[in-house]
Amino acid sequence: MSFEIHPEWRLKKRAGSEVSLPLLLQLLETIRDQGSISSAATQANLSYRHAWGMLRAFETDFSAPLLEKSRGKGTKLTPLAEKLIWADKRITARLTPLLESFASELEAILSSASSALRITASHGFAVEQLIKRLDAEDIPVEINYRNRLEAVTALTRGECDLAGFHVPVGELELATKTCLKWLDPKQHTLIHLAYRTQGLFIAKGNPKNIQGLADLQRADVRFINRQTGSGTKMLLELLLAKANIEPKNIADYENAEFTHSAIAAYVASKMADIGFGVETAAKRFDLDFIPLASENYFFACKTNTLSHNTLKTARDIMQEQTFRDSVNALPGYDGSRSGTIVTFEEIFS
Repeated sequence: MSFEIHPEWRLKKRAGSEVSLPLLLQLLETIRDQGSISSAATQANLSYRHAWGMLRAFETDFSAPLLEKSRGKGTKLTPLAEKLIWADKRITARLTPLLESFASELEAILSSASSALRITASHGFAVEQLIKRLDAEDIPVEINYRNRLEAVTALTRGECDLAGFHVPVGELELATKTCLKWLDPKQHTLIHLAYRTQGLFIAKGNPKNIQGLADLQRADVRFINRQTGSGTKMLLELLLAKANIEPKNIADYENAEFTHSAIAAYVASKMADIGFGVETAAKRFDLDFIPLASENYFFACKTNTLSHNTLKTARDIMQEQTFRDSVNALPGYDGSRSGTIVTFEEIFS
């Protein structure tokens, strides 16, 4: 048994009625990509007349056109229609990890199985790959996406079996040793999941000629940050300190989103010129990327649970070449050590 929860827009009219927007958004996105109302209607399993009538009705509701038709150039979207599409992408990117956590909690409440693998982790694309594989193997998973400090503290309180968190590679790793306050080498084991690359998200073709962190201080550049408490924002602050850049000199430093994909969607929708996050999100939104730092992503667990069935199965999956290949296929990720046990000395020496 599994659940999926998705956000849905609804337009409330003055007369009190409501209209759902997902089908409209699907039509608009297909029209944008193919330049044809007829193609969009076919893809949505609608008649041309029905699709055209729906589009006209929504134009009346919004009191503004959604489409522009020109001879020889097909049909294009108006700025309003483009804004609707990108708003939907930002909402989905922002809420998906949270809704996945809610769905997982609901499954746990309604399921009679008591053997679910409980994962509390900082959100990451390799974590998503693992959950997909576990689901394919019919292994129940209870996933809660939290920041890395919340993840390791959940492990110490016995609230999860695996705590996922990320640590910079190299000289910056010592500055993130706050996790050690909650992890004991005598009681806990570290399992490597992936290496990943974080850096700057910029528009395709780099129209602002952005070269690095120093450009965040420019008056003509808009920045979108991660929320306070996230490991990604902490990494950015370490990089800024190393470059002698004061956050107070970055005009939009307090503007924040909650996921890597939400950051990418924000930049792709032209609401910001620079974001910071993992390369996978940048590539999924067709953005250019400037790499700045490499990270280790680990799972921590209690050593005496390594032999437990579900945890052992999860580690076996991580060590399979097919799983490592799936991680390697993520832009900016390296799964060559996935499932490998690493020592605290190796990482926090």
